[in-house]
Amino acid sequence: MNAALPLIEAASPHVMTTYGRLPIAMSHGQGCRIWDVNGKSYLDALGGIAVNTLGHNHPQLVPALQDQVAKLIHCSNYYHVPNQEVLAKKLVELSGLSNVFFCSTGLEANEAALKLARKFGHDKGIERPEIVVYEKAFHGRSIATLSATGNPKIQAGFGPLVEGFIRVPVNDIASLKAATAGNPNVVAVFFEAIQGEGGVNPMHMDYLKDVRLLCDERDWLLMIDEVQCGMGRTGKWFAHQWAGIKPDVMPLAKGLGSGVPIGAVVAGPKAANIFQVGNHGTTFGGNPLAMRAGVETIRIMEEAGLLDNAARVGAHLKDALNKALAQELASGAVKEIRGQGLMLGIELAQPCGALVGQCADNGLLISVTADSVVRLVPPLILTLEQADEIVAILCPLIQRLVAKA
Repeated sequence: MNAALPLIEAASPHVMTTYGRLPIAMSHGQGCRIWDVNGKSYLDALGGIAVNTLGHNHPQLVPALQDQVAKLIHCSNYYHVPNQEVLAKKLVELSGLSNVFFCSTGLEANEAALKLARKFGHDKGIERPEIVVYEKAFHGRSIATLSATGNPKIQAGFGPLVEGFIRVPVNDIASLKAATAGNPNVVAVFFEAIQGEGGVNPMHMDYLKDVRLLCDERDWLLMIDEVQCGMGRTGKWFAHQWAGIKPDVMPLAKGLGSGVPIGAVVAGPKAANIFQVGNHGTTFGGNPLAMRAGVETIRIMEEAGLLDNAARVGAHLKDALNKALAQELASGAVKEIRGQGLMLGIELAQPCGALVGQCADNGLLISVTADSVVRLVPPLILTLEQADEIVAILCPLIQRLVAKA
């Protein structure tokens, strides 16, 4: 298919150079496989950066989306969109929360969460609300979400950043308490249950419980960013559910639409009625196509048992990586293999960005985040055999890289 098309060798002169792209242009996919315009096949262990929940060309999702495109793609939030209520009801059921706002991206969902927190504070008479955020966090690239993000490299050149954030280290309840001691302006704590761009750093279960208790004690909103780690990726619908807690605000996106742009903010009783008519809005959010994608994604996930698959195949993949890289782990060349389900990170003791191109050359799509962490976030339909294929391609390349160090 399209074999005559040339391999992309350079960035288009008409497209802004905002991405360090590989010289590859993708043509089509099937399941966990994707082909470039020259017919080369790749095993997709990146899933569009945790987006393609159901893989590519899913036999149930595609006809549903085709049906919706033929009916209505967009109409505006001036009118009721029936599948908004269907999808909202399902997200409320899965999360144990109460209300949903729909948008189009994770950035927008996180921006809405920040606005909720500020208005929560203003409604209590706090003139300058402050929100606790975390080192190595990533919440987006708008000015507000960039300010909440904990990465000086991507903040550089975009100051002045938005004020009103208090930054603390992960998994350190004493630091959180110290940083907020005696401060009446704190209104919320905001973090990813598993940091994605920051290096696949999970929040510990005990820490999640401690922060929930602290927020209850001090009347703060607990806001958990599940944009990357949610939607079944860890083996539960949302990663924080492993700790048996509920947030007050939960931004979602990425895997919720299996590739169709979608975002959502799910709120519990404490935050559900903060926004009133005119306080927030979106042009594209909640459109009929995105809502159909969300409804069908969840339906297919439930019917196919994809949460169980993510837990089972993810545990197998993590165990296989630990065995294959046992020598490198013992020597310290590989620091740690962490994460849960099908969201795994392999931290090396050196920068490893070169692995992205090397893996692609060998038919495997991955990413490297935080300079030295290989990130694996494949579609949730990944099989045990495909997990073994990831290990067979990736681990020798890691071993070769660290041997040169």
